[in-house]
Amino acid sequence: MAQEKRVKHLRQTLLWPVYLLPLDENAPVQDHWEHLATPGPGNPWSEVDDEFGDPAEFQARHYNEFVTFLPPVQRFLYGQGLGRAVSKVYGESPIRVMRRRDVQRARVVLAEGDEPIDLGVVHVDLYFFFDIDIALLALEVCAEDLPLDTAQNLLFRFGRAYPAYWEKDTGRAGHCPWKVEWLDADGQVLATSDYGNREKYLSFVCRHRAPTTASHWEFLMSPLVLHHADQKGLVRYRQLEYYRMPYMAYLALDRADTLARSDAIRLALGNEAGGDTASLPYSDSYLADFEQRYCYDRNFSSTAGQKAASVRFLASGDTLIVTGDASDEFYACSQTGILARFRHQHFLMFLIAHFQKAALHMFSDRLVGAVSRLDITNPKANRIFRRDIRNAHENFLRFAHRYWFHDISHQAQVHELFEKTRGHLHLDALYAEVREELQDMGSFLDVEAMRKQNETVVRLTVVTTFGLVGTVTTGFIGMNLFDWTQQPTWWRMLAFAAVFVPTFFLTLYTVVKSRRLSDFLDSLSDESVTWGRRWRALMRVWFGAPGP
Repeated sequence: MAQEKRVKHLRQTLLWPVYLLPLDENAPVQDHWEHLATPGPGNPWSEVDDEFGDPAEFQARHYNEFVTFLPPVQRFLYGQGLGRAVSKVYGESPIRVMRRRDVQRARVVLAEGDEPIDLGVVHVDLYFFFDIDIALLALEVCAEDLPLDTAQNLLFRFGRAYPAYWEKDTGRAGHCPWKVEWLDADGQVLATSDYGNREKYLSFVCRHRAPTTASHWEFLMSPLVLHHADQKGLVRYRQLEYYRMPYMAYLALDRADTLARSDAIRLALGNEAGGDTASLPYSDSYLADFEQRYCYDRNFSSTAGQKAASVRFLASGDTLIVTGDASDEFYACSQTGILARFRHQHFLMFLIAHFQKAALHMFSDRLVGAVSRLDITNPKANRIFRRDIRNAHENFLRFAHRYWFHDISHQAQVHELFEKTRGHLHLDALYAEVREELQDMGSFLDVEAMRKQNETVVRLTVVTTFGLVGTVTTGFIGMNLFDWTQQPTWWRMLAFAAVFVPTFFLTLYTVVKSRRLSDFLDSLSDESVTWGRRWRALMRVWFGAPGP
C-alpha cells in the first residue's frame, strides 16, 4: 500500500502577503509598482501583459475563468475593457502583476543527507493593488512522481519565511528545509537559504524587534527590501502574518482511493507526514467534525463503501488542497479540467480571500502606528494624526466598496470554497474590528474638534461680555454730548487713539484671561455660591490657576 501512495504530479502555489511602507508620508495613494515597471540592472521584474488585451491570445480558458465570477469581481480582476471612455482608475483593473523570469527551478533538500527534490518554477509574480499598501508574492512550483510522505513534508516545510526555532542537538532550523536553492535556466545557483545561520536571526530580532527573512526569500523579493534591513531600497516592506506562508496544492495521485483519513487530515491542516496511517495527528474529539469543517466533498461521495468520485477539496483557510486520480483525464487536464480551474479560478478565489485579510491587517497596523505617534500636547503631532486618520478613512472606504466581497461567484464549487475559506480566516470578524477601530478614532477626532470649538465659543463669549464696557463707552462718545467737531483733526485723532489703544490691549488681555474669567462668570451667575467664593474666583483671574 505504501508503494501505491505516490503523487504523479504535484503543484504548490505559495502566497506571501507583505505590507509596503509608504513612499511619501503625505500622499494618500502610493504606486509602488511603478518603481518595478522598467526592468534594468538589479530589477528582474517586468509587468505581465494583459491576456485579455489581444483577441489572438484570448482562449476558451480565459473565457471560462472570466464568467466564473460575478460582475463586480470581474471589474476588480479584469477592469472594464479596452476602448471604453472611462477614467484610468475606474476603467482599468486595480491589480498590477509583476513577474520575474530568471528563477527557473528550485532544488530542495528536506533533511540532511536526503536526495534533493527538483522543482520546476512555473511563475514568480508580485501582485500590487491600487490604493492598498500591500503586495502578494505568488510562487507556483511543480514536481513529478513523488512518494506521498515526501510530498507532504515538502508542502509542510517549503514555504517558511524564517525559522520558528532550532533543534537543540543538531542545530537544524525547526519545520524548515535543510537547504533551498534557486536555479536559473542553465542550472546555476542564484540564491541559497540560510536557515541554519541562527546568529543572523537572533541578532536581527534583538536589534530591531522584528524578524528577518531567509536569504533565498530576500533574493526573490529584491529589489524590494525588508524595512529594518541595512540594504538600500526605495520600496520597503514589512511582514504582516505568520512566518508560514499560505499555500494551495494540487495532488494527482496514482490511486486516490489509497489516501487514508489521517493523510487527508495532515494535508488539510498542513502537517508533516505521519509514519502510521492508522494514527491521527490530533485527538478523536478534536477531529470528530473534521469532514464538516475542512472537507468539500461535492465531488467526493461514497455509496455502499465505494467512492462515486475521486476529486476532493480540503480547505483550512491557510491551505487549499485538491486531490484526485492522475488517471482521470478531466482531473489532470491543464486546459479545461480541475488542474486548469485550480491554477486559475481557484487561485484567484484564494488570492482574493488572502488579499482581504492582508489589507485588513494593514489597516490595523496603520492605526496602531498612528495612535502610537499621537501626542495631544504637540500641535504638529495632532495635525499628523488627523491627516493619517483622514487618509485611513478614505482608503478604507475605497476598500469596502471596491475590494470587499462576501460572494464572488454563483458557481457552486467556487462559491462554497470561497465561503469556507473566508470562514476559516474569520474575515467578517476582522473587518468589523477594523471598522470599529476607525470609527473610534473618528469619534475621538470629532470630540477633539467639538472641545476646541466649545473653548473658542467660551472665549469669544467672555470677550464679548467684557467688551460691552468698551462698547458702551465708545457709544457714549459717539452720542455727540461733547461738541468736538470744531476741534483740529490732530486733536480728534489723538482722542480716537486714546480710546482705541487701551481698548485693543484690554481685548487681548481679556482673551488671555478668558478661561479664568469664564470661571469667575460661572461663580458670579450661580446664586448658591457665597460672595466669599465669588471673590476668590475673581482673585484667581490674576493669582491662581484656571478652574477645571
